[in-house]
Amino acid sequence: MISDARTLPDGTVIQADFCIVGAGAAGISLALGLSRSGYRIVLLEAGGEKEEAEAQALYEGRVVNPALHSPADSYRQRRFGGTTTIWGGRCVPFDPLDFEARPYVPHSGWPIGYEEIARYYPQANRLCEAGVFDYHSETAFTRPLKPMIPGFDQRHFTTDTLERFSCPTDFHVRYHEKLSAPNIQILLHANLTRIALSADGNRVTEVEARTLSGNSLSVKATCFVLCAGGLETVRLLLANRDVHGQGIGNLHDVVGRYYMCHIAGTMGGLRFSIPPESIWNGYDISDEGIYCRRRLALRPEVQRHEHVGSFVARLHHPRITDPSHGNGILSALYCAKPFISYEYAKRLFEDEPLSWQDWYRHLKNVALGVPDIMGFAWHMLRDRKLAARKFPSVIIKSRAGLYSLDFHAEQMPDPMSRVGLTHEKDRLGMQKIEIDWRYMSQDVHTVKRSLALLKQDIAESGVGSFDYDPQSVEKEMIRYGAYGGHHIGTVRMGTSPRTSVTNSDCRVHGVANLYLAGSGVFPTSSQANPTLTIVALSLRLADHLQSLDFSGT
Repeated sequence: MISDARTLPDGTVIQADFCIVGAGAAGISLALGLSRSGYRIVLLEAGGEKEEAEAQALYEGRVVNPALHSPADSYRQRRFGGTTTIWGGRCVPFDPLDFEARPYVPHSGWPIGYEEIARYYPQANRLCEAGVFDYHSETAFTRPLKPMIPGFDQRHFTTDTLERFSCPTDFHVRYHEKLSAPNIQILLHANLTRIALSADGNRVTEVEARTLSGNSLSVKATCFVLCAGGLETVRLLLANRDVHGQGIGNLHDVVGRYYMCHIAGTMGGLRFSIPPESIWNGYDISDEGIYCRRRLALRPEVQRHEHVGSFVARLHHPRITDPSHGNGILSALYCAKPFISYEYAKRLFEDEPLSWQDWYRHLKNVALGVPDIMGFAWHMLRDRKLAARKFPSVIIKSRAGLYSLDFHAEQMPDPMSRVGLTHEKDRLGMQKIEIDWRYMSQDVHTVKRSLALLKQDIAESGVGSFDYDPQSVEKEMIRYGAYGGHHIGTVRMGTSPRTSVTNSDCRVHGVANLYLAGSGVFPTSSQANPTLTIVALSLRLADHLQSLDFSGT
């Protein structure tokens, strides 16, 4: 049953077995995992069924360095479906190495092994509608694929690993009907404001939610799970200080620390000496109709040897803002910048204004490239705008065999990179967040060393050359700041409350019936986009919660 909290009488009390807070990828996956248990489930969602400005405004906060991080209310959606309503659909699993305690990665090591997540990846792949769980090109296709780069040596890098793409699936739309099960009650516009604890602070007794229209409700449950995202979960834990003076789960000042996103950017010029038509930078479609893309991935044994984090790169079109690329499609995209959403425009364009001479050259590119632009426009209309499974991104084939390199790297966990609270409050009286995202010298080392190894592989293979300025690596890797909506590590799992917020089962240390789900519990970030692992970890949590004995509570 789906209802609106604004229609309930003020002071309504709801009884449940499980109370889940947040209806995004984590909350919906958890609810689906619990749905067949017969338990009474209440799912509180702060927004409605579409984006609403007044609800979204509750995400506003302060960013310490706006040049390094987007506004606090961007890349997040306070509505049913959460950020799955706007995500790009990229699905990638973490690697076994990501779960290990690596001496060259500070504060690394998960309290669970890769095999614990791997058991749930196939089901997560199905929920994300990304096809079968196979992320290697040699086994995922029944037909031979055209080589990505013929003759590439692959000494330090492999081109065998895949990215799979969801539709992208809006979890609200896709699972609306399944969430209408008789034992699930979904309340929209229910903004969690208070987490009430027992006098000894060891249990949650109830939670209270308020609507922007003024009424309130409370939920009394046996077990509570916060699935509100890596930033909002921090706010909820830190703002509730009536029993735990520093915030729930924060006895050792860990909540909000170790904040990671990803390190990403576009570097240099990769010029191939082999025939341009032999290069493959596009998508392969699997037998079940899934868009897949190969990329250049730094091998795990090389990461260990070189003491760097994980790193992947994709063949990318030249920088759009520079009209010297001479490509009408790219110039047309730049001219269409005002009509592209913030989340995608942030990666496509720099913020520096162009001179009138550059604008003239862009317009000239457009005028000369009308046939190509028309073909591209039809392709995007047919295969992206109108298609149920959308073409994932802009792919431009270079007739000259010239590409830039789009990279995505692991960010090291740093306790000084953190999310906290300001003194300013929102309309509901909740303190707003303050984001102080930082990066480390190890992050720069990962990118610098990986690029150098790739340059070496390309040269030794005899397939071309990769030219870039090593002195500009740090500048380029922070051009876009913290990457997108990947809010990772802020309520990390671990074995000790001195260095983590939850245990290996995602239960908050010291609170018997409070659990957290989402990328905030990841101890490390990998190179992988987090959604697939968020879903897998939520499904694992659902199984764990159903195995518990609540008869004595």
